[in-house]
Amino acid sequence: MSDAAWEQDLPKAIRALFTAVKKMGGTISGEHGIGYVQKDYLDIAFNAVELNLQKQIKKAFDPKGILNPGKVFPDEHF
Repeated sequence: MSDAAWEQDLPKAIRALFTAVKKMGGTISGEHGIGYVQKDYLDIAFNAVELNLQKQIKKAFDPKGILNPGKVFPDEHF
């Protein structure tokens, strides 16, 4: 597979796989939680309200955003 195909097609395949897993009642997290691959697909597992709540909880426990900054929420600017 070429680098271009990898960059273009892999995210589509992962999204399709995670969507199918969610429809079957599964989850997109791995044994160590959400990782770098899964974070771009959180919208499959959680709606906007749930994601916002998770961001608020993160902000409550890490108001300066120093614990794994941007790991799960790349747009976090506390």
